Amino acid sequence: MAVAVVFVVGTFKPLWLQQGARVWAPVAVAPLSQVQASGVTVQVAAASPAASQPLSEAARRAVPAIVSVNASKKTSERATTPHAQDPVFRFFFGPRQRPTQPQPEPSMGMGSGVIVSPEGYLLTNNHVVNGAESVTVQLADGREANAIIVGTDPETDLAVLKIDLPNLPTVTLGDIGQLQVGDAVLAIGNPFNVGQTVTSGIVSALGRTGLGLSTFENFIQTDAAINPGNSGGALVDIQGNLVGINTAIYSRSGGSMGIGFAIPIDLARDVMTSLIRDGQVTRGWIGVQPRDLSEDMARALKLSVSDGVLITGVLQDGPAHEAGLKPGDVVRQIAGQPIHNTTQLLNVVASLKPQSTVAISLMRGEKALEIPVQVAQRKPNPERD
Repeated sequence: MAVAVVFVVGTFKPLWLQQGARVWAPVAVAPLSQVQASGVTVQVAAASPAASQPLSEAARRAVPAIVSVNASKKTSERATTPHAQDPVFRFFFGPRQRPTQPQPEPSMGMGSGVIVSPEGYLLTNNHVVNGAESVTVQLADGREANAIIVGTDPETDLAVLKIDLPNLPTVTLGDIGQLQVGDAVLAIGNPFNVGQTVTSGIVSALGRTGLGLSTFENFIQTDAAINPGNSGGALVDIQGNLVGINTAIYSRSGGSMGIGFAIPIDLARDVMTSLIRDGQVTRGWIGVQPRDLSEDMARALKLSVSDGVLITGVLQDGPAHEAGLKPGDVVRQIAGQPIHNTTQLLNVVASLKPQSTVAISLMRGEKALEIPVQVAQRKPNPERD
């Protein structure tokens, strides 16, 4: 009977079925929630299955909140770049001394930024504004404003700026946990000062470390074209939500070669909150010199385990020394979190609250130990972690 009704309706009133189908079309807009901390209001996308939509729609949502940042610096403080001999680069920035070897270095002094709150807070890169005497921000709608530097964190290459303008557009913060390798993304910024530009690509890798770009590295790698001037700009997902702050490229020519790096938004958000609330980022420190442990090294040192981080040095009178850690110990866990490499150890220790006491699980020869360590506060760029 039901089949007969569908047949009759489909024959004489096909639009009825088409209209019904539209009712069940997937909704492309993810639900939003507002989060307020330390006087900063940001919109955060609620976790939801990715919905299919044109990339132009994602760009339309994000573009108004992406700004150009012009940092006026003393000539002696402007860094050299690997783009100095590129004629396009010299046209916009003037001649620079070319380094002896190529390196993944973004442009300095001219960059991009992202408005993340209606109170006027912006995220950008530290290297864009480092040493600046004054900072000017230009919005996508043509408005300009002088910006104050709220705080910087060289160890993640992040900076927070603030402008005072009404009716500011803002970007929605994405959920980094939903981002996967192969997802489509857009890079938005002001490359070579030609004007706001959108490029597309995919997430090439997650959790990139060991690049030497900053102390705390956990980069998103993308092949979306990123060029000098994109530094501090936005990496957004197909919903138009901010998932990263573009920070560097690897290039032998000065232009995009399909290898760009962005700081994940969860790290950027934590740094921003600390800078606004405390004026600095507070991190933990225990005073050890770690080294990745390979199977060959474990055999050569006759260690009983090959997974973990080898302690090669302990700073005298530091927290680890006071607790009894020794060179040759292999750290397996810190505060219950497994440790497989030096990057994990660095990040876990940095996330610990100073003056708190945590348990460090390690192997000393054949013996498994759990040693309580009182965490100290990390000073900028200490020699030991």
